Amino acid sequence: MQRFIIEMGMGNDLYGRDYTKAAARAIEDAIRHSSIPMFEALGIDHAAMEVRVTVGVQAPDAVDCDALRDGLPRGKVSVRAVHGGLNVTNPDSGSITVIASAAVEAFLPAGLVRAAGGGA
Repeated sequence: MQRFIIEMGMGNDLYGRDYTKAAARAIEDAIRHSSIPMFEALGIDHAAMEVRVTVGVQAPDAVDCDALRDGLPRGKVSVRAVHGGLNVTNPDSGSITVIASAAVEAFLPAGLVRAAGGGA
């Protein structure tokens, strides 16, 4: 598989300490402005694309990776949570803001784009 795109994003949950919500917002931030016209232009089926998502939060075990995977619109999606992101404590109230980071990578089989485009 050949990576052809990587997008990064950041998301947070201000009051609920919900790591999945923060991760979902980070993924949305990463893909919000993405558009990949080559699929239509070259006649490539979106099903050929593999999407690998990595989210970083302070409590990776608290992330529902299946729910995040189900929220992505195209391709064969895998999601993994790793230690990263930030927890920021409000010194006045003690409440914790959860901040997540996300990397969304898209892959196609090596040579597929070349074959669809008629060689190069």
